Order: sequence, then C-alpha cells, then structure tokens
Amino acid sequence: MSDPYTLYTILEAPRITEKATHCQEEGNQVVFDVLRSANKAQIKAAVEKMFDVKVIGVQTVNVKGKIKRFGRTMGRRKDWKKAVVRLEAGQTIDFFQTK
Repeated sequence: MSDPYTLYTILEAPRITEKATHCQEEGNQVVFDVLRSANKAQIKAAVEKMFDVKVIGVQTVNVKGKIKRFGRTMGRRKDWKKAVVRLEAGQTIDFFQTK
C-alpha cells in the first residue's frame, strides 16, 4: 500500500450492534467504523491483511452526526463512516475470541 495511511488508522473499530451481529450471522458480513477519507480499496486491503481473510466486496456509508442538546446549547455529533465488508464463504472474523 503506497498511501500515507497505515492499516491501523483505516479501521478505527468494529461496530458491534444488533444489526451488525445479524449481518455477520446471516450474510457473512462484518461492520467497521473507518476513516472518513478511506476508500473501498484501502478498506479491503486493510481487512485482508489484518485478519487474514478474503474480502468479496465493501459497501460504505457516510453517517451524518445527530444534532443534540447539551444543556442549554445545541450541539452536533461528529460525522463518521461505516464500512460493511462481505467475506468469502467459510471465513469469519471473531472479535471475542479468547486465547
């Protein structure tokens, strides 16, 4: 990879939600919070290298931050990017494995 981003900065965190767990069980997909400037090729390369799996496809979503009230003042949460990564059949990523 010849870009200035490293593998560890592209993938910020796995997204562990009820919907993400359903995607993992039913569709062999894993959901990550990713760097907002990362593209699909960079995300695919990072997942394949970090977890030693084969990625079929990547879908990305730019999520707008919610407008929230903080006491008297109105504020806004940060925008973020979500990536849904589809893995090849038979391959999984387990975030809760114990050694």
